Amino acid sequence: MSLTLSKKAQAVKPSSTLAITAKAKEMRAQGIDVVGFGAGEPDFNTPENVCDSAISAIKEGFTKYTPASGTNELKEAICKKFKEFNGIDYAPNQIVISNGGKHSLSNVFDAILNPGDEVIIPAPYWLSYPEMVKLSDGVPVTIVGERENGYKVTASQVQDAITPKTKALILNTPSNPTGMIYEEEELRKIADVVVKNDIYVVADEMYEYLIYGEEKHVSIASLHEEIYKRTITCSGLSKSYAMTGWRIGYTGSSVEIAKLMGSVQSHATSNPNSIAQKAALEALTGPQDTVDNMREEFNKRRVYMYERVSKMPHVYLLEPKGAFYVFIDVSKAVEKTYKGEAINSAARLAEILLADYNTAVVPCADFGFPNHIRLSYAISMEQIEKGLDRFESFLKSL
Repeated sequence: MSLTLSKKAQAVKPSSTLAITAKAKEMRAQGIDVVGFGAGEPDFNTPENVCDSAISAIKEGFTKYTPASGTNELKEAICKKFKEFNGIDYAPNQIVISNGGKHSLSNVFDAILNPGDEVIIPAPYWLSYPEMVKLSDGVPVTIVGERENGYKVTASQVQDAITPKTKALILNTPSNPTGMIYEEEELRKIADVVVKNDIYVVADEMYEYLIYGEEKHVSIASLHEEIYKRTITCSGLSKSYAMTGWRIGYTGSSVEIAKLMGSVQSHATSNPNSIAQKAALEALTGPQDTVDNMREEFNKRRVYMYERVSKMPHVYLLEPKGAFYVFIDVSKAVEKTYKGEAINSAARLAEILLADYNTAVVPCADFGFPNHIRLSYAISMEQIEKGLDRFESFLKSL
């Protein structure tokens, strides 16, 4: 056949994190003792009360279509959560519930972008951002957060990147992959630039509940009316409630943008899963003790990983403040040789760790930082200890 397939689809890079996770699972299925630091997925089960509510929904026949942008009762619960936790006032007609956080972001870009519109993406970034922007006919523009600034970008960097084609800035806090958090003063300066240039902020706050120590989460839309009008706030239940497979994400935005997103979604997926919406309602309105317990356990793992890796040779990291990742600079390690051969890249380092040490890590070229790797601590402490023992053995062999 001589038919030409979609050039847009052909230009999309597959997710390297999912590929590495799949490879680790394949090795485990073969009986190999692999430690997988790859996936951004809590190792906890979904809370029992949430599962019970889904079972009840099935038994009660709540298995039909819902409104395209989600049920009103879940929208009201999300509005209450936005008000109490984020300090943002949204009405139900400003909420769109989607099939996971990725779907929410995809809807956002479909709703706001025209061909050639530029979206500023601070690096290190979640690897899906540039691909999503391109799929919606936008142009990703990368600016680099320096290690000395906690891998965060400054307001002046955002200003310097703005052109007449700029439509939006993506702001991810807490960050995947760095675990860093934008503080209120940093957000206020960025908000001033956004308002001055009249662009949108796509605020990805998926890890908002996973913040440790004395740090606190600040939503940029909560700062004042002018930035509120220009912000699309994105979140979901995957990370904080161990509900990755349930696929419920949501956004708060202007009524106009929410209406466009709902229209797009009505043709793409009809509606979010009805049963998962009932589960999400219970997650948001039911007891929150399991969320607190998960956060406490993540914090123990975070402290342990940071202290262990900080003492290892040839690597460097900053202490993460949120999410469940450590972001490790391996630029010195890749300058070394292994078994007589130069390593040269984080990707090759990851290959060696998987092949010779049965340890899966994520090389971060696709996150905009080719000399770094990401390790998730959303795995058991036993697995973390075993994996870090192997990682340290590898580093000491260089």
